[in-house]
Amino acid sequence: MVSVFLILGAVGVGLLLVSILIGDLLDGVLDFGDVGGDFFSLAGLAGFLGALGFTGAIMLSLVENLLLAIVVGVIVGLGVGALAAWLTMRLKDPTRDSDSTVRSQHLIGAVGRVVHPIPVSGFGQVRVSVHGHPTMLNAKADEPIAAGRLIQVTAVLSPTSVRVRAGEPIEP
Repeated sequence: MVSVFLILGAVGVGLLLVSILIGDLLDGVLDFGDVGGDFFSLAGLAGFLGALGFTGAIMLSLVENLLLAIVVGVIVGLGVGALAAWLTMRLKDPTRDSDSTVRSQHLIGAVGRVVHPIPVSGFGQVRVSVHGHPTMLNAKADEPIAAGRLIQVTAVLSPTSVRVRAGEPIEP
């Protein structure tokens, strides 16, 4: 009977490998619509089966009671499966703005310093930090700004240039 539990555990590990290696191709295969959505994910199923199988095998070898091994395996499997499903939902949550890629809309309002002076009729350079990424940009301003001055980005002119104003940032 231990071999049945070990096979269940191996199937769980195999499903986990499938979900990691080709999970994007299988996205939506286990979609149960309104019943559970992302909660019934391939990672959740893999966690459940793996924990059930290996915990059941360990319990059966320790206490030699099949019913106890099944009950403990199911309880641990449900816990691990729920944790895996919750983590999967958190990673796929579209409302989270955890994207650390600096995009144009993230630059507006960013605070930085002038690296190369900004003349009235040309570009200088500024360094701003957005999402923890220091970014060097060409900058234009309505008035000349000396190197070392604090600036705030007011507009994005292109992917590599911004309009700035000198001084402390204003609170929205």
